[in-house]
Amino acid sequence: MLSFSVPLGKLVRTLSRLRGGGSAFPGLVVEKIDPRFMQRTLASLPHGVAVVSGTNGKTTTTKMVVELLESQGLKVFTNRSGSNFTRGVAASLLGEVDWRGRLDADIAILELDEAHAVHFVNKVPPRYSLLLNVLRDQLDRFGEIDKTARLLEHIASKTTDTVVLNREDPRVARIAKTINTLDAVHHPEVRYFGLDESLRSTFPNDDEMRTGGGPSPSGTSVAAAPGEAVDLPDADVVLRRVGAQDADFEFDGKTVTTTMKLRGVYNIFNAAAALSLTRAVLGTGPIDTPKLVKALGDVAPAFGRGESLTVDGQPLELVLVKNPSGFRLGLKSFPAGGYATMIAINDNYADGRDMSWLWDVEFESLREGGVDVLTGVRAYDMALRLQYDDVPFGTVEPDITAALRTFIDGSRGKPKRIFCTYTSMLAIRRELAKITIVEVVS
Repeated sequence: MLSFSVPLGKLVRTLSRLRGGGSAFPGLVVEKIDPRFMQRTLASLPHGVAVVSGTNGKTTTTKMVVELLESQGLKVFTNRSGSNFTRGVAASLLGEVDWRGRLDADIAILELDEAHAVHFVNKVPPRYSLLLNVLRDQLDRFGEIDKTARLLEHIASKTTDTVVLNREDPRVARIAKTINTLDAVHHPEVRYFGLDESLRSTFPNDDEMRTGGGPSPSGTSVAAAPGEAVDLPDADVVLRRVGAQDADFEFDGKTVTTTMKLRGVYNIFNAAAALSLTRAVLGTGPIDTPKLVKALGDVAPAFGRGESLTVDGQPLELVLVKNPSGFRLGLKSFPAGGYATMIAINDNYADGRDMSWLWDVEFESLREGGVDVLTGVRAYDMALRLQYDDVPFGTVEPDITAALRTFIDGSRGKPKRIFCTYTSMLAIRRELAKITIVEVVS
C-alpha cells in the first residue's frame, strides 16, 4: 500500500495545485486509500510531534515555534498551508516525503483546529502540546465555550511529554487539574506562559470580555488592577513589556529584549507561548539563547495575519478577524488613523456560518476615519453593524474582486488595511497576487 499511496497522493496534489484546488484535498484522498499514512510517517521523527491548538493565534504561533527550533539546528516539518484539519496535515506530508514515504525531519510542529485535533491525537499521541486560549468562536461548529475547553483537555490528556498552558486564561489553566488526575505513566509535565501584571487588562478572558471584568470562572480576577495580587502559577516564560517595535520576555530568571517584526499585541503574547514550547522541546540540551532571541525578532507575520504587501508603492496590510476577541485586538493593534480601510466578511464553512459575533465587537475606533469599502457574502450585515456604532462607510460590494478594485483605485497614494475573515482573506490574496508579490503558501 505504501508504494502505491504516496505516488498517487503526490499526483493528486500536483493536479490539484494546477487546477487551483484546495490544499487539503490530496490529504483526504490519501487518508481514504492509506488510513495509516500519517501515523506511520510521523512515528519516525526523533523528537515526535508537537500540537498547537486554541481559538486564536495558532498559525502565527506555529510559525514562530518552527523558526525558533530551526535556529537551534533542528529540521522541522509543519503544515505551512494553514489547513489545520487532519487531511491538511496529510496533504502537507505529501509535499515533504520522498517517493518511498520517508520524511527528513527531526520534529513535526502542527497547527490543529480544536475539534480536528481531537481526532488527530487519537491517532498520533503528541509528545508536546501548546494550548493557547479558549474564546467564543464559530458557535455553529463548537457550541458553547466549555465544549471547546473540553476539546483542549482531551489534547492534553493524550500528550506524553509536556503540555504548555496559558496561565492567564482560566479555562486553559484549569486543564492542569485534568492532567493531575492521569495515572503516573500518562502524566505529562505542565508548563505555563504568562503576562506581566501590567499587561493583563489588555488580554481579557472570554468572561471578562462579555461582562466588562470581574471574577473568572475559577473565582480569580485575571485582569487585576495594578498592585492587586493574583494567585497564578509560576510561568516558564513571561511577557513583561510590549513596545512599539520591541518586547521584553523573562525566562530563567533573566529578562531579554528583542525587536519584533510581528505586529499586534496578541502576536507578541503568543511569542511567549512559542518560546515556552521551544524550550520544552529542547529540554535539558544546550540552547543558544542569543540565536533564539534573534530568531524570534526576525519572525515575519504568517500569511493574512498582519501581513504587509506593497500596492502602488504603499503598504497594504491584511488582518485576519474571525471572532469577537480577534477583531477587538485587531482594531486595537492596528489603529485606523492614516489608513484607508476595507472590511471583508464571508460566512463560508471555514469562516463559521454564524456571524452574530459581529455584534460583540466595538467599532468606535473606526468612526473618525470611516470604512471605505465593505465586501464579502455578509457585506450588508457588516454595513448594518457599523450603522449602529455610527461608523461612516462608502461602497458596499459583496463581490470581493470588484470591491478590491474599487478599494485600490479609490485610495491610491494612501496606506491600506483590510480586516477579513479566513476565506475572504484567501480570495483577496489571490487577487492581489495578480498585481503584487504575494507569498505562495503550498
